[in-house]
Amino acid sequence: SNPFPFVHIFLILISMLREATVRWDAAHKRVILTEGLMETEGGAYGYFNDTLLLSGWGVLEIRAGYGAGPLDDETTFFLAGYLEGYFTAGQMISHYANMYPQLIKDERVLIPLKTFLSKQDDWAREQVKLRRNSDPLWRHLGLILAQLDGLHAGAAQWAKSKHREPLSPFAVQFLNGIGDLLDLVPALTPRFNASVGAGAFRMPGMGHCTALIKVLPGFENLLLGHSSWYTYAATMRIYKHWDFRVSDPNAATGKMSFSSYPGFLMSLDDFYLLGSGLLMTQTSIGVFNASLFSGLNPHSLLAWQRVRLANSLAKGGEEWAEVFSKHNSGTYNSQYMVVDLSKVSLRHSIRNGALTVVEQIPGRVVYSDQTRALRRGYWPSYNIPFNAEIYNLSGYGVMWDRYGEDFSYDLCPRAKIIRRDQAKVSDLSSLKYMMRYNNYKRDPYSKGHPCKTICCRNDLRPRRSRPGGCYDTKVTDYQMALQLAAEAINGPTTQGGLRPFAWRSFNLTAHQGLPHSYNFSFVAMRPTLIQP
Repeated sequence: SNPFPFVHIFLILISMLREATVRWDAAHKRVILTEGLMETEGGAYGYFNDTLLLSGWGVLEIRAGYGAGPLDDETTFFLAGYLEGYFTAGQMISHYANMYPQLIKDERVLIPLKTFLSKQDDWAREQVKLRRNSDPLWRHLGLILAQLDGLHAGAAQWAKSKHREPLSPFAVQFLNGIGDLLDLVPALTPRFNASVGAGAFRMPGMGHCTALIKVLPGFENLLLGHSSWYTYAATMRIYKHWDFRVSDPNAATGKMSFSSYPGFLMSLDDFYLLGSGLLMTQTSIGVFNASLFSGLNPHSLLAWQRVRLANSLAKGGEEWAEVFSKHNSGTYNSQYMVVDLSKVSLRHSIRNGALTVVEQIPGRVVYSDQTRALRRGYWPSYNIPFNAEIYNLSGYGVMWDRYGEDFSYDLCPRAKIIRRDQAKVSDLSSLKYMMRYNNYKRDPYSKGHPCKTICCRNDLRPRRSRPGGCYDTKVTDYQMALQLAAEAINGPTTQGGLRPFAWRSFNLTAHQGLPHSYNFSFVAMRPTLIQP
């Protein structure tokens, strides 16, 4: 009925795009915000394109600290956080409403959780005050906390302008700590504490993510793919491009592009392209040995904080691991993969240090150079520890004995499928196919289970179906990564004719502001304000 459909679509896209600039008024100690303009002389400027319902992704880009007048780093980070909070406050409110019931199922955990997070925040800020002048780690943590404060302040300003209730400080902590809360919440739940003893075992939820790093046979290209697994309620996605000018000479970069969510100052997936030439991705590790959580202490740095510190300070994979290892909270236990593009010469060589693999559990972080695996062709990751010590301490050996090869590093379904099919990956198109793969009805390694495969569809289980599984994929290659560019898709896989996921069958699950159904395509993600 519309004779000008393309004009209509263009007008919709324009209405979704918001631009703004923020400055710091030192005389009155306040932020001045100018909407509708991106002024390069401002303290921070950028845009937010709220295209979630159209393409599956919102896109946020922020540049900070490049104005004519010099800004101290703390003000730069505060203004960057403020602008992001102002842009995305509505999405933050919806995402918090969707994620809270996913994590807080026993209200008795609220008081110990709030106490833990408050003590952790107080301790971290005290360490910054005491040690910022002598230690780059604490100085940079101060910048991250300034950004967090700015995020809260900007979101509160938006709520005030819309006459809405602002998010509480706890809600902002909650959003940034969601990965850590996956371990913190059960560890702080009263019934969990009462049952944990020496040798006690628990069954965590599904693993989070599949990752593949692939090198072509003649070193013609390096490809990286990652697919996130979690509740579909978490699909309020924002792809972020940041460029923060940092005067601290210890910083490796202030530039990063990454898949993320509203109110998150990190990726969580994780999928990062860094201005330092490092790429980082991750899959979580289930810790079955519940007794390891008895030593959790708020006098530590949460995983999201340590990831940000390592991403900002490290110039290589080993240095990334060393920074990340400090003050281990023992939460959001994961296998991290750090690729150093400076160690890769296409068609020529892949030098030691090109791939560093880091594994964390409570009380222990182990890392090693796994470049040799890349030279042989690929590195897979699928929620099972590679390091034998981490594997056994976290309880996988016991689980294999009890429940079979699904808990084997070498013989779990995803290990078999990737080993069989990785040789077919030769470009971005075949990598996308691999990372969206789900042929559970016919693949012998899946045994008819829609989650024993690369891209899980838990909603398709004939019994005990739940709205969760693999809900996105991000891919890049060597040349794209140098430009901080990737392609990303939001939503459960439809590969092989699987029906698109729709919320109508799961309306009891909170999904405020999310698409009604998911049948999106890959979207090109490339910064427009940032010069890589």
